[in-house]
Amino acid sequence: MKVLCLSLAFFSLALFGQRLWIRWMLRYSLGEAIKEYGPKGHLKKRGTPSMGGVVALFLVPFLVILLYVLGMASFGSLVKIWAFPVAAAMVGLVDDGLKRWTRSSEGLKSLQKLFLQILITLPWAYYMARGGLYLTPSWSVGPEIGIALLAFFGVGFMNAVNVTDGLDGLASGAVAISFVAFLFLAKSDAASASAAVALAMVLAFLWHNAHPAEVFMGDVGAHLWAGLILSLCVAERALILIFPLGFLFGVEIVTVAIQIVSIRKFQRKIFLMSPLHHHFELLGWNETKIVARFWLVHLVGLAILLIFLFTITGRSVWNVG
Repeated sequence: MKVLCLSLAFFSLALFGQRLWIRWMLRYSLGEAIKEYGPKGHLKKRGTPSMGGVVALFLVPFLVILLYVLGMASFGSLVKIWAFPVAAAMVGLVDDGLKRWTRSSEGLKSLQKLFLQILITLPWAYYMARGGLYLTPSWSVGPEIGIALLAFFGVGFMNAVNVTDGLDGLASGAVAISFVAFLFLAKSDAASASAAVALAMVLAFLWHNAHPAEVFMGDVGAHLWAGLILSLCVAERALILIFPLGFLFGVEIVTVAIQIVSIRKFQRKIFLMSPLHHHFELLGWNETKIVARFWLVHLVGLAILLIFLFTITGRSVWNVG
């Protein structure tokens, strides 16, 4: 009941906060500058308020304090869950801030962003895996492999969610699906409560982000939710859950990698444009249809991978159902 009440409260706060943020961004003409080399249909979105993830980032400290004060989780467990997402969001905030400052579609250079992502991921990876890392609740690896895996997935997943955030509601809806799935798997109070309230805040954002979007997530939001999904997997001692929970995001980032390699090595494109959702845009698919179908792909892919994991590891290991 406490979690439900807290989720409703933060849904309301995020919904109202998002409205205030949209008004503030419009008042000072701080809307999104659309990339000229993207799909031409996106040019009509120029000026749409962005950085919607700032609202959730602002609410996170209050959430952590309330969860602790209400006795729903220890402060240490909450810090382990939320430290990385907040640090990741700060990198996104710097990138988004530069875009607003220069009023352009370009913020940090690719190498600058990668450097900052590595800079905040490595200390977290070391702290979380210094004694070993659990890939499943019954299978762990040593510190060296654990740190390398967390560093790889930390940086990779931030960029994966970021590239998925290219259509109205696409990334936020997929993140919501991942949080719902996680709630069926979570066993610790800190992880389940954090995921439930995070879900509420994502749904509040999706209310404004659904097509036609009144606000975009921005790098700050993409990094925040990417960091939280990964952090929750680590908190539940099951890093391998990042594969089902991040199914769609993985597909999107892989299509970007394939396109880059194909162009540089073979001077040809595999997709009309990457990531994958842009390919279907250029095929003439309606934006709403792409988003709805990609949500379904994410849901089905997530379910298939979970069933596969339960089958090969044994359902009792996960203590679900």
